[in-house]
Amino acid sequence: MTAQEDPPAPAVPRLAWPWAVGAAVLVADQLVKLLILGRFAPGDSLPVIPSVLHLTYVQNTGAAFGLLRGQLGIFIALSATVMLWIAWMLLSRRRQPMAVLAASGLLLGGAAGNLIDRVRFGYVVDFIDLRVWPVFNIADSAITIGVALLLWHSFRADKRPATGDQQPATRDQRPATRDQRPEKRVTSDR
Repeated sequence: MTAQEDPPAPAVPRLAWPWAVGAAVLVADQLVKLLILGRFAPGDSLPVIPSVLHLTYVQNTGAAFGLLRGQLGIFIALSATVMLWIAWMLLSRRRQPMAVLAASGLLLGGAAGNLIDRVRFGYVVDFIDLRVWPVFNIADSAITIGVALLLWHSFRADKRPATGDQQPATRDQRPATRDQRPEKRVTSDR
């Protein structure tokens, strides 16, 4: 069989996207954290673009921006709950827009990356330092982008005019309840 006769590679199934995005985020997050842990001591900083972007190793025992420091159990439970809820939503509701699928993958990967850190170390490894913002990591970025994408989708969906069979049913088009249905007369041919 020649190259021209080979069948095309199958496209990634739509339902696989959130899992693939989540896995990519998790792998990237954990690999970069591994590099940071191997080359930096806590507090070490390396300017990538001086005064703009530094790699700075911080051990974050709190949530975003260091809020609620020392609440490890709460963050582990919250991360696990969010991940289970997203997985349940993906598995139970098969028809989701691509924006929701991508956002779900970003949230899953980000939550998993920070959850692994909390379970393994008791803190989250942060390293992206923009000098004007608290230090964060790839998982934090994925979570932030995922939430923003969900918000964008929800506002966009609210403003989009209904078209075709997606239009809401008018009062006359709604199915009648049992009390509103006209009586059917059954006739027999006896």
